[in-house]
Amino acid sequence: MEHFFLAFDLGASNGRAILGTLSDNKLTMEEVHRFPNKMFHLHGHFYWNIYNIFEELKTGLAKCINDHKVQPESIGIDTWGVDYVLTTCEGAILGLPYAYRDSRTDHTMDEFFKIMDKEQTYMLSGLQFMQFNTLFQLFASVEEKYPFFDIAESMLFMPDALNFMFTGIKKNEYTIASTSALLKPGKAEWEYKLFDAAGIDRKLVEQIVAPGTILGTLLPEVCEETGSKPVPCVAVASHDTAAAIVAVPAKKGHWAYISSGTWSLMGIENEEPLVTAKTLELSFTNEGGVDGTTRFLKNIMGLWLIQECKRKWDAERDFSWNEIVEMCHETEAFSFLIDPDFQGFLNPPDMPEAIRDYCRHVSQLAPCTKSQIARCIYDSLALKYRYTLEQIEEAAGYKIEKIHIIGGGVKNEFLCQLTADVTGLPVFAGPIEGAAIGNILLQARALKHVHSLDEIREIIAGSFEVKAYAPQKCNEDLDAVYQRFKEIIGK
Repeated sequence: MEHFFLAFDLGASNGRAILGTLSDNKLTMEEVHRFPNKMFHLHGHFYWNIYNIFEELKTGLAKCINDHKVQPESIGIDTWGVDYVLTTCEGAILGLPYAYRDSRTDHTMDEFFKIMDKEQTYMLSGLQFMQFNTLFQLFASVEEKYPFFDIAESMLFMPDALNFMFTGIKKNEYTIASTSALLKPGKAEWEYKLFDAAGIDRKLVEQIVAPGTILGTLLPEVCEETGSKPVPCVAVASHDTAAAIVAVPAKKGHWAYISSGTWSLMGIENEEPLVTAKTLELSFTNEGGVDGTTRFLKNIMGLWLIQECKRKWDAERDFSWNEIVEMCHETEAFSFLIDPDFQGFLNPPDMPEAIRDYCRHVSQLAPCTKSQIARCIYDSLALKYRYTLEQIEEAAGYKIEKIHIIGGGVKNEFLCQLTADVTGLPVFAGPIEGAAIGNILLQARALKHVHSLDEIREIIAGSFEVKAYAPQKCNEDLDAVYQRFKEIIGK
């Protein structure tokens, strides 16, 4: 028997409605709607247009039913982390949600650490310090006396808010809440000491629900507009990385993952959080996973760097991604190196120039050509993966045997092979639509068509191609290159 599920998978550059069909332990996927999703700039700040996003999701549901003639049994939504929406007791949305790349939090961490020091903050939250963590976003709003706080009743993370728009039900799903730096490490519990330090009203948060919770059914007006039946809306693993990790087709053993997209999330799936002075020093995060697991990982800037370069270059003419990869073969490897996580790369007006400035700042020659800049980005990402891998092994106390890459970066065979070469480990790339796959199969589990995380991963392994990349010997002395990279990022 066939079962149909609709996943809404939202990233920082686009959103998709993906129809999943589960039949005889095989999952097939079909994109039914895609739309651009980007921050917009208004009066000096960056926001998300949540109203437009909701309209696009309803369009995706209507297309599934009317164009593809399929009524899904349920829907589920996953998005990026940390960003949030404020609502009133009547359910009105208060203003537009800030985008995490907005500059208002540039100096917020330093101000917060005057109230609660870094060590105590980390031990309470277990999260890597990033200026856009929800804790620091909320603290920035408290400090600037954001007027909507006076009338806000609820804080809903982006997928929570969209679930609310579909169902009228307000809940905070665990995996997305765990990106906020407001939860206790490894627990679905708010850490109110952090609320109090930041001056955040405790009443803003809702009940935390586990991934795979059925929230309720679609509102009558949504059904009327889209032609849908009142099917369940499932709070899946609402953070896209948490959903993507569900889709890692791994068996037991010591493996690491890279969820490769705008961000590269690199880490391990652990039974317990790792929150120590060492993990604080190494700047690792502990986010919630499915079935009580912890995603012990580090956020790496990822393909945002090349996406922003492409955006700048496209002003001259449209470049395909294949063209950009081909450029990399035109120039010498490892000639220019950067730290992908340099703060100046978070949201610069001109990414190619920001990369040149960085190289000058660390006493390198600056890359001149597009091919040199592209090669610089890919080389530096692979080296940062090796650097992060060593830190994971140090924190976990064991050696990693292989790396699984999931997400859109799977399509970049050049970077996948480079990752294998630089880390010296076999790389297994796939599936591509990791977040949507995890989203769909958690819906299937909520509706009792699938029964465990192990079963989910068996279905994925039997449904999607995974490409293996063995480490290849390079012409360069990679140990010497890696040492130079560490010296550069140390500056």
